[in-house]
Amino acid sequence: MAKYRIFPIQDAFLSTERSTANTGRDELLEIGGYPTSDSGHSLRALIKFDEAEIKTVLKDKAGITYPIDTAQTPTFKAKINLALNYANELPIAYKISAHPVADSWDEGTGKFGDVPVNHTGCSWINRLAGNNHPWTIVTQQITSTTGNGFTVGVNELHTTASYEAGLTGGGSWYFTTGSSPTTLSGSQSFNKNSSHDVEIDVTNATMYMTNGFIANNGFILKVEDSIEFNQTSTTRLKYYGEDTNTIYPPFIELQWSDYSHSSTLSEVVSPDVVVSIKNNKGKYIDEGKQRFRLHVRPENPPRSFTTGSAYTVNHTLPTGSFWGLKDENTEEMVFDYDEYTKINADNTSNYFDIYMDGLQPERYYRILIKTEIDGTTTVVDNNQVFKVVRNG
Repeated sequence: MAKYRIFPIQDAFLSTERSTANTGRDELLEIGGYPTSDSGHSLRALIKFDEAEIKTVLKDKAGITYPIDTAQTPTFKAKINLALNYANELPIAYKISAHPVADSWDEGTGKFGDVPVNHTGCSWINRLAGNNHPWTIVTQQITSTTGNGFTVGVNELHTTASYEAGLTGGGSWYFTTGSSPTTLSGSQSFNKNSSHDVEIDVTNATMYMTNGFIANNGFILKVEDSIEFNQTSTTRLKYYGEDTNTIYPPFIELQWSDYSHSSTLSEVVSPDVVVSIKNNKGKYIDEGKQRFRLHVRPENPPRSFTTGSAYTVNHTLPTGSFWGLKDENTEEMVFDYDEYTKINADNTSNYFDIYMDGLQPERYYRILIKTEIDGTTTVVDNNQVFKVVRNG
């Protein structure tokens, strides 16, 4: 099982309050809506990832064959992740959606509070630098119906925009209608008990982009219209952006299954188990894949009348075992236990792979092992820590 993180190449947010202001160098991305003395104002975030890098990872590491047949269930997942910095007066329930952007846009070098207003990139009104490059706001049909080995229904791929009355702009995005089997947008629902961090599935849009059927102009993230254009209450969320000086930049996480569990080794049957990692070097550069191999044995192996020690005989964990990764300083889970962190096994040992490219450099990480044996769930933490350092 595998996870791979790719960080954005550009981001910004759009605001009706400063409708021509660029925010390409702001450290935070804002989403939501809020009232002012004269009207309500809306906020949307733009974020873009390197399409070539995504496609290379899917082809070379995940084994995806292009063109992808969109009539079949995809064998990978793509999820946009943003970490919350601040939230103000949130409703009990709300939803954030992510849509593939239909127009190209400039990131720019501005900040929201710049005086005079910075026009070097996108804004609510304009998608490019300057003041004469408005977003495409008229709903239109994309007439081309085929692309690189797959088809969508005739006149079912569209672009649209949603904007405040009297203030056109706010981005434009693709959507599908009719009998088309593919929904290009993703969404996430929140309630009062949610963490409010964003993790939105954009697998379908990623397929369309990397297949070459729609342009990769990134994604626009927004709350639902009923909240965004509400002129009486505030819903304002701030997320760490590309320019954050923290360990919480946004990313798109690619997930796929390369799970294999075929071993002639004996499986441990007692929850009293000892798990160690013999090949942890303790330090890795921030690129490439590292394979970690486990040594597994019962805590008290049965006596054996052989020349070798029973403590050196390797076993395997049950098939429902997982690895996890925790930030050593913050103690936050970087990779949690799920279907994409299942532990593999071959005739040598259990093993799993970690792609160092998606980890923040100059930080320490702790490896955890979770397994269930004979009805008992155990999390093994035996101080297996490594540091990721910058290459060069």
